[in-house]
Amino acid sequence: MCSTCGCSDDAGVRITDAAGVQTGEHGHAHDHDHPHSHPHEHPGQDGHDGGGHETIALEERLLAKNELLAARNRGWLEGRGIRAFNLMSSPGAGKTTLLERTIRDLGDDLDIQVIEGDQETSLDADRIRAAGRPVVQINTGAGCHLDAQMLRRGLDALDPAAGSTLFIENVGNLVCPALFDLGETAKVVIISVTEGDGKPRKYPHMFMAADLILINKADLLPYVKFDVEDCIRQARMLNPHVEVLVVSATAGDGLDGWYGWLTDTPGAPAAGTAGHRPHNRPEALSDAR
Repeated sequence: MCSTCGCSDDAGVRITDAAGVQTGEHGHAHDHDHPHSHPHEHPGQDGHDGGGHETIALEERLLAKNELLAARNRGWLEGRGIRAFNLMSSPGAGKTTLLERTIRDLGDDLDIQVIEGDQETSLDADRIRAAGRPVVQINTGAGCHLDAQMLRRGLDALDPAAGSTLFIENVGNLVCPALFDLGETAKVVIISVTEGDGKPRKYPHMFMAADLILINKADLLPYVKFDVEDCIRQARMLNPHVEVLVVSATAGDGLDGWYGWLTDTPGAPAAGTAGHRPHNRPEALSDAR
């Protein structure tokens, strides 16, 4: 997990609001109730390296703090009737293209607002801004995911309207974003047919956390080796109740299903359901191999 490489420290996070104003390089409050990992190792009493135990404790404290902040975010969003969708994928799967198309097709029906997460640049935020929607950019520096505290800062900068629909485009990564609840209404995992059909088997935690899986770039299926049914089978062995849609953000294939899912999805689920799935390895994982 990324706490061992230090990327969970948001010291390098930068927020750029809808007006293009950027806040500083070091955004977290200095209460320092969160632990910082250190490169040196401490031997255990038995003479063996005890760093593994220390790392586990660090990860547990980090995730516990994130869960608390996520619960606060969830309450804030619920209180304003804002539905928030956390879009996660590997780089290049088509998250931003899907958002642009969704804005274009649903802009008259939904008050769409966006928080963009990337390590660097505002390229994706610029695309959303050009589509005519309010957007805040979060640059994570060396960080490989958004966490609940970063989202809190993004919400402060964006100040989404009550009753709006918020899309959170997470950093392109199929590993760490799965572990960090943001307080969102639902998690949407996007994969593209150009990536190969083994993604659920390779990245199980991401697919365990998903409320919806979008298999994107369906217009390219005639040209690539991708077994849609096998990919869905793998995903449902990990997450039996997950919904799966096959779409093309560019050609428009299957988007009616995506739009129907968006408009039918109610407010944030109760604690203990979506966003709070355990991160332990299920028995189904070994069966999916």
